[in-house]
Amino acid sequence: MIVLNELLNLVETYTITAVIDTALCVGAGGSSGSLADKPIVRNAEGNLLIPGSQLKGRLRHECEKIARGLGWEVCESPNAGKMVIRRDNAPDKFKRSDYEVSGYNDTYHCLISQIFGDPVLPSRIIVDDLICTEDPDNLPEVIRPGVTINRSRGTAEENKLYFLETSPANVSLKFEGQIYLLPNCPTYAKPLILSAFKHIHALGGSKSAGLGWLSWDKLPEFKPTDEDWIFLAKGGNNAAN
Repeated sequence: MIVLNELLNLVETYTITAVIDTALCVGAGGSSGSLADKPIVRNAEGNLLIPGSQLKGRLRHECEKIARGLGWEVCESPNAGKMVIRRDNAPDKFKRSDYEVSGYNDTYHCLISQIFGDPVLPSRIIVDDLICTEDPDNLPEVIRPGVTINRSRGTAEENKLYFLETSPANVSLKFEGQIYLLPNCPTYAKPLILSAFKHIHALGGSKSAGLGWLSWDKLPEFKPTDEDWIFLAKGGNNAAN
């Protein structure tokens, strides 16, 4: 118990707040109790929420793009077979000390996997659900019709009318949650994740239709060091030959 408490004390906890500026559509799948084909997801208390898994996935995607832009080699997620690079047949571009992780002597792990995990390496961050701060009793059920579009013809499919449940339009809603950095999370994760947050401008479904657009009212109060930025900036300049 003492060891567990000591580990918990080493976990860094940061609050994040998103303000959803347009109607939000985050589907719960075939939930009952709604006329919608895709009801909006809620917690046990009825509060609207944005799943932490969705936000974490978006953060990983943006971090991958940033790392590639800086010249780093990134594993091919979400392909499980290509996310872990075995050392006995690793491409030369992955043979560098930056991709070595203590205790994993048979594999290489890119910078992103060292933060978000892969099929072998556990994740070093935890992202909570973002919970809407507005009382659910003040948010009426909003049903939005839609039609499936045939991509090749560019016209509506027959008998493909569906209904989505969304949050009310033209109402700004705050969603709050936490992100946790575990004790073994690499320090370069802070500038990378902070940059990734600033690339996320919408969450949920039907973003191309204008749903789920947001602004960040509060981002994690990370304090990256100059060394962290310099490490990321070197990109592929330190790859082994």
